[in-house]
Amino acid sequence: MSDTATTTTGPSEAVSSTVGADTTGTGRALARRDRADGAGERGRTSIADTVVAKIAGIATREIDGVHDVGGTTERAVGKVRDVLPGASANTTQGIDVEVGERQAAVDVSVVADYGVAIHQLAAAIRRNVITAIEQMTGLEVTEVNVTVHDINFGDDDNGSDTPRVQ
Repeated sequence: MSDTATTTTGPSEAVSSTVGADTTGTGRALARRDRADGAGERGRTSIADTVVAKIAGIATREIDGVHDVGGTTERAVGKVRDVLPGASANTTQGIDVEVGERQAAVDVSVVADYGVAIHQLAAAIRRNVITAIEQMTGLEVTEVNVTVHDINFGDDDNGSDTPRVQ
């Protein structure tokens, strides 16, 4: 069972507080606070999809085992962009987001390093993206879908200048 109470905290601003029974088994009751009107006391805050996508892109790149972000076409365009003078890195490459008033959903495309456990990599990406977005924007992240497009073996770039045959 849950109890709901509405409190007025300012001019025409109502706050609804819901406290429910312990459903987690931790002995803590669940609590949620929502603004009834969705606006602050002195205006609204809107967060653009691009902002959330940049946060997700940076959070994804922070994870060890992520070689690159994006699918094949996005990475090819990114490499062309890297060689153009004055062009900046695209932090939203490989990131798709849907942002609502209170929630966001994120799709992430990555290339993993060989030897990394992909399920653990995806879980780490998911945790980091959710934490970053929720802390920086206050939005609830409903889902983070991770797609691994490729694996990098480390020798793909053939970093040595010595040709294989003479």
